[in-house]
Amino acid sequence: MMKKILLTAAMAAALGIPSAMAQAPDSSLDVALEGAPLWLRDVKISPNGDLIAFTYKGDIWTVPVSGGEARQLTVRDSYESSPVWSPDGKKIAFASDRNGNNDIYVMDSRGGNLRRLTSNSAAEIPEGFSPDGKEVYYSAAIQAPASSVMYPSGRMTQLYAVDVENGKSRQVLATPTQMISFSPDGSKMLYQDVKGFEDEWRKHHTSSVTRDIWLYTPADGKHRNLTSRAGEDRNPVLDDTTGTVYLLSERDGGTFNVYQFPIDNPSQATKLTDFKTHPVRFLSRANNGTLAFTYDGEIYTMAGRAARAAAVPQKVAISLVTDDTERPKRISVKPSEGIVSPNGEMVAFLNRGDVFVTSVEYPTTVQVTRTPQAERHLSWGSDNRSLYYTSERSGRKNIYRARIARKDDPDFPNAVEFTEEAIFPEYDGNGPVTEYSHPTISPDGKKMAYVKNRNQLWIRDLASGADRQITNGETDPGKGDNMAFEWSPDSRWLTMEIIPEMRDPYGDIGLVEVETGKITNLTNTGYMEANPRFVLDGNAIIYFTEQYGMRAQASWGSQEDIMIVFLNREARDRFMLSKEDYELLKEQEKKAAKKTDDGDDKKKGKKDKKDADADKKDDSKNIVVELDGIEDRVMRLTPFSSSLSDAIVSGDGETLYFLCEVEDGFDLWKLPLRDREPKLAAKMGASRASLQADKSGKQLFVIGRDMKKIDKGDKLTPIKVSATHDIDLAAEREAMFDYVAVEEGERFYNTDMHGIDWPAMTAAYRKFLPHINNNYDFAEMLSELLGELNVSHTGGRYRAAGDASADRTASLGLLYDMNYQGDGLKVDEVLANGPFDKAASKIGKGAVITAVNGRKIDAGTDLGDLFNNISGKKTLVAFTTPGGENVSEVVIPCSAGKISDLMYRRWIKQRAADVDRWSNGRLGYVHIESMNDESFRPMYADLLGKYNNREGVVIDIRWNGGGRMHEDIEQLFTGQKYLTQVIRGKDVCDMPSRRWNKPSVMLVAEPCYSNAHGTPWVYQHQKIGKVVGMPVPGTMTSVNWVTLQDPSLVFGIPVIGYRTAEGNYLENTQLEPDLKVANTPEQIVAGEDAQLHEAVNLLLRQIDAAK
Repeated sequence: MMKKILLTAAMAAALGIPSAMAQAPDSSLDVALEGAPLWLRDVKISPNGDLIAFTYKGDIWTVPVSGGEARQLTVRDSYESSPVWSPDGKKIAFASDRNGNNDIYVMDSRGGNLRRLTSNSAAEIPEGFSPDGKEVYYSAAIQAPASSVMYPSGRMTQLYAVDVENGKSRQVLATPTQMISFSPDGSKMLYQDVKGFEDEWRKHHTSSVTRDIWLYTPADGKHRNLTSRAGEDRNPVLDDTTGTVYLLSERDGGTFNVYQFPIDNPSQATKLTDFKTHPVRFLSRANNGTLAFTYDGEIYTMAGRAARAAAVPQKVAISLVTDDTERPKRISVKPSEGIVSPNGEMVAFLNRGDVFVTSVEYPTTVQVTRTPQAERHLSWGSDNRSLYYTSERSGRKNIYRARIARKDDPDFPNAVEFTEEAIFPEYDGNGPVTEYSHPTISPDGKKMAYVKNRNQLWIRDLASGADRQITNGETDPGKGDNMAFEWSPDSRWLTMEIIPEMRDPYGDIGLVEVETGKITNLTNTGYMEANPRFVLDGNAIIYFTEQYGMRAQASWGSQEDIMIVFLNREARDRFMLSKEDYELLKEQEKKAAKKTDDGDDKKKGKKDKKDADADKKDDSKNIVVELDGIEDRVMRLTPFSSSLSDAIVSGDGETLYFLCEVEDGFDLWKLPLRDREPKLAAKMGASRASLQADKSGKQLFVIGRDMKKIDKGDKLTPIKVSATHDIDLAAEREAMFDYVAVEEGERFYNTDMHGIDWPAMTAAYRKFLPHINNNYDFAEMLSELLGELNVSHTGGRYRAAGDASADRTASLGLLYDMNYQGDGLKVDEVLANGPFDKAASKIGKGAVITAVNGRKIDAGTDLGDLFNNISGKKTLVAFTTPGGENVSEVVIPCSAGKISDLMYRRWIKQRAADVDRWSNGRLGYVHIESMNDESFRPMYADLLGKYNNREGVVIDIRWNGGGRMHEDIEQLFTGQKYLTQVIRGKDVCDMPSRRWNKPSVMLVAEPCYSNAHGTPWVYQHQKIGKVVGMPVPGTMTSVNWVTLQDPSLVFGIPVIGYRTAEGNYLENTQLEPDLKVANTPEQIVAGEDAQLHEAVNLLLRQIDAAK
C-alpha cells in the first residue's frame, strides 16, 4: 500500500499552527502533526542551498529547502546513510551495507548512475567531498602508519580519500577525523575528534571524553583544538568568508543547540538557537549561508549571514510517498530457553519471544503464543498438558497458563487449539504496579513458586489460590528478575540462590522449607556460589562455586567447581560407599523390594500390578533434612576447575554430567561418582546450554540452541524442530521499546533517573516508532533515548547477523608506507608472527608488492577487492625487493581479527621498549588490556618475572574497557617489604614475594572506561602512586547488557553505582590525574608517546628523591 505522508502549509494553517515554527520545543505548538515524517537523520543541505538530503527508513531522500515533496534516491532493502554533496551539487556520496559492510557509493544527485567506490570490510563512512570534488573523504579503521603510537582499536579510525573516477584510496590523516568541513580552497579543515568508548548519542556529560572541534591546516600538518572544554562540541561547519565556525554544542547547561564563534577567537561563542529538552542534530550549511539541521526528528533551516539576530529556525514542511506497509518477516525457528516436559516426550522453548513446543522423537512443532511482547520463564504443569510462562501483555510482567483445549489432542505438538488465561489480574495502567514472573510448578502439581515484584519469592496453592510470601527481596537486592530456585522432588522444599546482606554479588545457596518459609544458608562461604539443583532423589543439592577456581588472581575470571551438600547423613554415608559395597547394598535393596512387592500383590488381589507400581511411584518419599552438622557434609565433586554451563546427576545417582569449557565452546563431560574419573562424553563446541531430565530422571537432555537427547552410550540425538515464525516487525519493535522503557526505569542504579522524567521522555520518543523500519535506526533511537539519562554503560546496539556473502578483507601481515604514491604497495614493516614472518621470506621494509594472485597493483586497483575473501587461502604474492630482485612467495593471509591481536602485541612491545630506553633499564612496563583474569595473568607474569628486579614499574591502563579488578590491583601494588629470604648469607627473595613492593605510576587517558575509572580512583585514593595522563571520564557503574527478543539487539542498564564515603557517586565524577599530559595528533603520528614519557620521568624523579 502506498501512503502519502504530508505536512503542508495549508494543513498547518487549518489547524491554527504556523507553517514555520520557531524554537520553543517545550511549546505545545512545536509538535509533529499527525502524518508528518519523523526520524529524519543525516541531514545535509546542498552547496547551492536549494535541496536537503536526508535519510528516512534506511534510504536517501532529497527535498527542496522550501519544503514540498521529497524525492527518494535509493530503493534497496539495504541500509543507506550519511549522504554528502559534491561541491557542484551534482553528486551524492553515501554509505551502504548492500554488500554486507558499510562501503562508499556515489550517485547523481537526482539518483541513478550508482558506483561503488570502496570495498574494504572495515566500516567506511563518508565525511565529505574534497573542495575540488575529485575525491570523497571517508573514515575507516584500516591501518595507521607504522610510526604511529595510536592504540590499535577499531574505534580509532583514519581519514582516507578515494578518487571518484578511478577508485584509488589514499590516507589523509592517521587520527580520527569526523564531520569534516573544508574552506573552499582546501587550506583549512574543521573536524570533530574521537577520544574513547562513550556512546555517540550520550547527552549532557561534561568529561574528558566529550568531542572537541579541531582546525587542521594541510600546509603545515598542524592540528589546533578550538573547543578544549568539558562538554560536547561537534559537527563543525566553516564559513570561510566571514571566518565563522558554526557547531552543535551543549554549553550553558542545556541540550544541543546551534552556536557560532570566530575561528580566531573560539572563546567568543554565541548561541543561535534555544531548543529545549531534545538535541539539535546534523548541522550543515549551504554556500548562501543557510543552515539546515534536525530537531525532534524533523528538519529545520535557518537564514544566512544577514540579519542573524532576527533569524529563527523554520521547520521544513515535507511530503513524501513511500511504501508504508511493513510486511511480516518469516524466519526459521531457532530455540532458546527450552524446558523438557515431565514425561520427557516434549520440549517447550522460545523463539523471538513466542512459545513453541516440539516432540522429542519427531520434528512435529507447534506455536503456542503469538504476541509482540516476549514470553519468558517457561514451566510445565505436572499433567504435561499445561504450560506456564511470563509475559508483558499489559505492559507489566504477569504469569499466564496455556492448556490443550481438546481432550482428543494427545499432546502439545499435535494439538490444534489452546486456551490461555492470566493467573493474576492484568495491570490496567492505574494504581501501584505489581509484577509476577518465574512460574515454577511443584512436582506434585499442587503449588506454584513465583517471583513477585522482581525479587520476592512467593508460593501459590493452585487449588485455593492462596499465596504465601517466602522472601521480602533482601535475598536478592537487585531488580533484575533473575532469581534462581528449584523444587525438591517431594514438593516440600526449595533450593535457591541467596545474597547475604552486604555481600552482593557474592551469593550463597539457600534451602527453603515450604511449610514454614524458613530459609537456611547452606554454604555461607564468601565465595560466589550459584546454580543449585536437587539430586539423589532430593537428598542432596549440587551447586557451582568459585572456591577452588578463584586462584587469588583477578576477581573476575574465576573458574568453577561442582559441589554437593548432603541433606542427611544417610545420603552422605550411601554416597561414600566403595563401589563394591555399593553394589552389595543395591543387591540387598532389590531383594527387600521384591519381598515388599510380593506381599503387596497378595494384598491387592485383583488390582493390576502395573497400576500398583504407578501408584507407588507417584508417592514421592518425603526428604529428611538434617541441618545439624550439615557444614560437614559438603564435598567437591569435580577434580578440576573450569568454566561451567550446567550440571546434573543421572536418575540412578551414578553419574555426574556437566557442560564444561576446556577448549573452544562447551562439551559434555561425565564423572562416574564411584571411581571419580572424569571423561569427555561428547565433543560439542557449543554455546551455553542447560542439562535437564524428565521427572523420573531416566532421560537426560542438553537444551540450548541445538537441543539433544542423551541416549545410551552418551550418544547425543538431535531434537528436530520443524516450524517457521512470522514476525510483525513493527509490533515487535514497539514491544521491545516498551520493555526497554520499563526495565531501564525499574533497574537504573539511581532511583531519580539522574533527574530525568523518564515516563515523559519515553513518551516523547515513542512517536518515532512508526517511522522506523530497521534495526539500525531502532538501535540509534534507543541510544538517543537512553542518552538522555547522562550515564555510561547504556545505549542500543545492533549486531547485524553475519552475511555469508559479505566481503571479508584479509591481511598479509604487512604495514604499508601510507605516503607511497607509486604503483604497488610499499612495505614499511613485517608484523611479527604474521603470514610473512618466515625465516625463508625475502620480503622486508622497502619491498614493493606488485601483484596478488596474478592481479597487478596499479593506481586504479581497489585494494579492498584485491584482498577480499582470501583469508586462510594460499595466495601468490609478487614483490620487488629494495635491491631490485623480483620475487614471488606463497603465503596464507589472515583475518582482520588476527591482525588486531598482532597489532596489540606489537603496541605493548613498543611501549615496553620505550620505557626501557628512557629509564636506562631501571623501570618496567605493563599494560592491562581489560580488568579481568585474562589480562591480569600476563601482567602479573611480566611484573614479578622479567621486571622483578626493576626499581619501579609503569602501569598503563589506557584503552582499558573495564571489568572488575580494582581490589586485585590495590592488593598487588601495595606490597611493603617486611622480610628477606636468605640462603647462606645470600639474599634470595623479598617478602611479600607475590606483591609489588616497589614504586609504581599509573598511566590513564580518556579511553579508560568503567572499572578502568574505578581502578585509578582506588590507586589515587589509597595513595599507591601518582596518576599521569588525561582525566578519566566518570564511568564507574556496573551494567547489565540485556538481549532483546530480537537477539541482534541489546541495550544497557547501569544497575550498580559506587558511592564514596563522602556520599558522592563515581559515575559522572571525573578523575583528575596528578600530572596532566595529552598526546597531540602530531605526536601520535610521529611516534611520540608524551604521556608515557612523562610517566617515566615522574617515577624516576620519585625514586631518585627517595634515595
